[in-house]
Amino acid sequence: MSRFVGSDHQILLLQGAQELFPAMVAEMDGALSDIQLETYIFNCAGAGATVAEALIRAAARGVRVHLVVDGVGTGRLPQPWADRLAQAGVRVQVYSPLGPLGLLLPRRWRRLHRKLCVVDGRVLFCGGINVLDDFHDPNHGTLPAPRLDFAVRVEGTLVRYASDVMEQLWWRMRALRDVQRRRLSLALADLRAASAAQAGLRRTEQAGPGMRASFMLRDNLRHRGRIERAYRRAIARARHEIIIANAYFVPGRKLRRALVLAARRGVRVQLLLQGRYEYFMQYHAARPVYGVLLAAGVEIYEYAPSFLHAKVAVIDALGEQPWATVGSSNLDPLSLLLAREANVMVRDAQFARELRARLVQAMASGAGMLDAQEYAQRPWRERVLDRVAFGLMRALLWLTGNRY
Repeated sequence: MSRFVGSDHQILLLQGAQELFPAMVAEMDGALSDIQLETYIFNCAGAGATVAEALIRAAARGVRVHLVVDGVGTGRLPQPWADRLAQAGVRVQVYSPLGPLGLLLPRRWRRLHRKLCVVDGRVLFCGGINVLDDFHDPNHGTLPAPRLDFAVRVEGTLVRYASDVMEQLWWRMRALRDVQRRRLSLALADLRAASAAQAGLRRTEQAGPGMRASFMLRDNLRHRGRIERAYRRAIARARHEIIIANAYFVPGRKLRRALVLAARRGVRVQLLLQGRYEYFMQYHAARPVYGVLLAAGVEIYEYAPSFLHAKVAVIDALGEQPWATVGSSNLDPLSLLLAREANVMVRDAQFARELRARLVQAMASGAGMLDAQEYAQRPWRERVLDRVAFGLMRALLWLTGNRY
């Protein structure tokens, strides 16, 4: 763990649930007024239970606890845990429950993928780490090594902004539920609370310029392309080195072009990507874009010890204008076009060097560099599967009205 202190922010880099969960639990156990938690996966097996227990303890002593989970990533909580949370007073909402038709409806593909926790409006945790044990995968069971992922602990101005963002979503979800149940008076009260959160957002946005840390959202309203544009601007300004670690990497045309142009002007571009087979679509759809990147001189490393789940990048960490980001957004169409995401951007040499050191270590000890010639000569069956997955992804995006 490394602490960055800059402007009015203090930012701590955390690797994996093994570092994140104890830090979150400590803050929850000291909470005085409220805890806001949003996560794609809320799994109480193993170390995940420590977070659930901390929420229960906080609610039992009168702290307001709001928990939002995604309808696909989590779905319905196991009944024993659901009962315990409810009995303690933890208020739980499920973002976009699937309903009888499930994912057959394209509008259900818009998911809550961000991982955020705010305690007392004072401390923010943001990153790619779900409430999920590092050594457990819901689909693959016990993992041979901890999942590679990162988060940050933040104090400072942007915490209030993040809290207002979460508060607004909470009340909008409540309003929608009350409308569906024809409780219109309650829905109006919920919308007034959401409007108050919106007013708070405007106030903290005005305090944003000039900060060396910023909070970046991706949603389907005001912030549709904000995270991707931040990546492209940082890549365009790179002069020495770009390191990106991303679990599900299927960049669109503009992002691919930015990486190719950076490599061609002499910037060393290194990508740390998923080397283990996790999901058919994400694994195979990523590979058709490798060719043009390898041809431009981009180095691609595939991480193998466990699942790579990181969504981080660091640019020019050793230069004059370092830039880094830690968050929930993959560089693929699900994250960049459909999901709610959140990243923290940091412009600080100490923080960038620490993140860079973690990624360089991961590439050196747990990743193999992809050889361009071997990639070109991979078996025909793999090439067919890659093209099928890539084509299917584009077709599914077309159904949502998006081009990528």
